[in-house]
Amino acid sequence: MRKASQLGDVTDMTDTTFDFSGKPIAITAEGLAKSFLGVVAVNGIDLQVKPGELMALLGPSGSGKTTLLRLFAGLETPTAGRILFGDEDATHLPVRERRVGFMFQHYALFKHMSVAENVAYGLHVRPRRLRPSGAEIRKRAEDLLELVQLPGLGKRYPAQLSGGQRQRVALARALAVEPRVLLLDEPFGALDAQVRRDLRRWLRELHDRTGHTTLFVTHDQEEALELADRVAILNRGRLEQLGGADDILDHPATPFVAGFVGDAVRLSVSVEAGWISLGRGKVPAPFQFPAGPAELFIRPYDLTLAHSTGHGTFTGKVVGTRRVGSARRAELILEDGLPSVEVTLPLEHAVLKGEELHLNLLTMRLFPAR
Repeated sequence: MRKASQLGDVTDMTDTTFDFSGKPIAITAEGLAKSFLGVVAVNGIDLQVKPGELMALLGPSGSGKTTLLRLFAGLETPTAGRILFGDEDATHLPVRERRVGFMFQHYALFKHMSVAENVAYGLHVRPRRLRPSGAEIRKRAEDLLELVQLPGLGKRYPAQLSGGQRQRVALARALAVEPRVLLLDEPFGALDAQVRRDLRRWLRELHDRTGHTTLFVTHDQEEALELADRVAILNRGRLEQLGGADDILDHPATPFVAGFVGDAVRLSVSVEAGWISLGRGKVPAPFQFPAGPAELFIRPYDLTLAHSTGHGTFTGKVVGTRRVGSARRAELILEDGLPSVEVTLPLEHAVLKGEELHLNLLTMRLFPAR
């Protein structure tokens, strides 16, 4: 296996060998609820993480995602509902008996212990009858450091590692206890953007090799949509939508999801005779959409320049432009009183402030007004 650099670079894992013989299990919540002093944090959630699945819990602050993770871990006791690990009711199992690998955002490594001692900690504190021999513990720590691409660093201390390396040590420690499931709370939240991107690719590869059922909390939409098999979107303690990236982005189930994911702008519009009025123009509403006030959600890549004017097109006035990577974004006002929207244009397509653009709407995300 090729060694990772001391700076925490992520390398290819194809040469890594690791024997994970456990069978992945499902994690299920049935009517799960949790309140703190009368404040509802998790509100009757039904959810199943499939065996071997990597699922993300995504939502704004206070949505209940970390509380839900802690309920699965046994760090909180539910107010109502139950938790299943496979077919076993784990609702009231103590933490130690759940065989959960839990990884915290800020590593939670013991500063006075070496890297290898940190990895092996969960094995050392097992009851004597369940504790492997000292030689077996050392071998497992070495194997796990190899797995997370930190071979030869077992004698170092956390302060001698980069942030990315410390996070991989924390994951190795979570794996050391031979968990049935992995629960990760904002696993890359304390790292800078480039290290986050590198580590999430590495985590996806690691998950595919070990096959653990994994649930992770994140506030980073890009991270959730890129890394997870499915994403559970939470809001005010409720599950708003569960699905893959395409479902979440292209078929939002609720106005909250449409506005929360994908940098969308919400426009208050009205539907009349099957048409939506937008500035100087109209676009067709979805078939049999009820007439009346509605909410239309538009993302920058939902708009494209129209080659001609007429039915199905509308006009926006440019109020600003900015460079975004290899493209250009033009900010438009469609109508006085409405928020501005953006359209993504080819870099070579220069536009001027005050210019009017004729537009088509490619994707319709329309909901009756609440």
